Amino acid sequence: MTNWKNVWRERAQQLKIELYALYLAYKDPRVPWYARVVVALVVGYAFSPIDLIPDPIPIIGYLDDLLLLPLGVMLAIKLIPADVMHESRAQAHTMMEQAKPTSWWAAIIIAAIWLALIALAARFVFLKMAPS
Repeated sequence: MTNWKNVWRERAQQLKIELYALYLAYKDPRVPWYARVVVALVVGYAFSPIDLIPDPIPIIGYLDDLLLLPLGVMLAIKLIPADVMHESRAQAHTMMEQAKPTSWWAAIIIAAIWLALIALAARFVFLKMAPS
């Protein structure tokens, strides 16, 4: 039972390193613009303190962490030149121990999405309940 916990813990740590390596690769001028867009979306979302799908929602709440995030990381890695990723991974291993990055801009964008969805839902409910 402890073995699967260690495996998941190692995978989570590897994902953190990959995300930080993507963050570092984003700054490299050798990375094409379209890869930077994907990296900005993936890293911004990963480091955001707010999830698009809140974790307290049973099962679905962890879907973004278990499925969407790794798929986004894989796509971003494929778009970045291999030598840039290799250098970024080496930097990430050393820098990851020093600080944990947070993207407050991504948190603001995700909060705005949630507020817009709540406003749309409230408007829909209000229109349905209003007398004809």
